[in-house]
Amino acid sequence: MQMDAQIQRLVHLQSLDVRLAELRNRLQAIPAQLAVVDARVSGARQEIAGAKEALTTSLKDRKRYEMDVDSWKDKARKYRDQSFAVKTNEAYKALQHEIQHAETQVAQAEDRLLERMVAGEEYERQVKAAERAVIVVESEAQAERQRIQAEQASLQQELQAKEAQRREIAPEISEELRDTYERVASRRHGIGLAEVRDEACSLCGLRIRPHVFQELRRNDSHEILQCESCTRILYYVEPPVAASPGAELKASAAGITANEA
Repeated sequence: MQMDAQIQRLVHLQSLDVRLAELRNRLQAIPAQLAVVDARVSGARQEIAGAKEALTTSLKDRKRYEMDVDSWKDKARKYRDQSFAVKTNEAYKALQHEIQHAETQVAQAEDRLLERMVAGEEYERQVKAAERAVIVVESEAQAERQRIQAEQASLQQELQAKEAQRREIAPEISEELRDTYERVASRRHGIGLAEVRDEACSLCGLRIRPHVFQELRRNDSHEILQCESCTRILYYVEPPVAASPGAELKASAAGITANEA
């Protein structure tokens, strides 16, 4: 018993619609995929910018601490020169105190300068590492963009082909059947058609009434039959008739006879 020709076309139409929905979803996801790639490159470039900014700040601090060292050394030198010219013990002690303070400040400034020099070397290392990393990230991103864009072109090409097939097959289905299918599909996640298996709707599992099942099996029936639960249009495909054991034995014997001949 063959499936009704209209239902056969509708089965084909639904397979096209399912694939079209999948293609459209994948195409809609592509801008987000490209945005992720761009964000990865942007992040790598920001790493460079951050490392360079830190290096610039460190170099400014280093210059400032170098000036501090020189300034306090000059003060210490001036106080020593003045100490040779003072005439009172009190003045001499006061200058010695200033000299000691200046030398302490020199030592502290030199410590800060050393810290900035070490930090500067680390920032320079970070800048170079970030520059190497961004080269790798940009190369990988370019390859990823090309892959995504190639996939996009392939999906778009298939989408156009499937849409053309749909435009070709849709007019071959009766308007009533097509309208019912599209109305149900719009409420059922794009699936408006369901096969009956084991006398039940294969999608929602509802048992089909015996008289409905018999009607589905009729080759000359053109009635639109819908599941009482999910409202999808029902169709039934007769399973292939299994060969009887006697027929299998006859076929086997015939094969043996032919081989002996």
